[in-house]
Amino acid sequence: MKSTRKTKVSYIPKVIDWAGARGFEEIRAALPDNDEYEKPISYDRQTDDQSFVPDVTGKLMHEKSYFEVVMKTDKIDRLISKLKLMSVLAARREGNLYVMAPRGHYQFAKEIVYENQITAELVRLT
Repeated sequence: MKSTRKTKVSYIPKVIDWAGARGFEEIRAALPDNDEYEKPISYDRQTDDQSFVPDVTGKLMHEKSYFEVVMKTDKIDRLISKLKLMSVLAARREGNLYVMAPRGHYQFAKEIVYENQITAELVRLT
């Protein structure tokens, strides 16, 4: 499969709009060459020095939530690790993990979430 990074980044403004429309504030986004939004904090895994950066984060009241654009990929293990981490972080901060799936990727995202028992809310991006 082709790398989905460029395509994935193109969906982040839609995620920001979706989160803002639902009242989320202090939105941070992993957008390259962007001065409007701060980049989310990176989380490093010590066992293998992998780094995970949420696509978007936001706060609703005192709850911090994480938003991940999920698209079909060959790097399934890395995706699962990232989603599990974001789910745990969201739970610790009394927020949610929102798995945002563009058209054509929803079933893939749904299977990843359910097969790996990841606590997340699935959202279709249009």
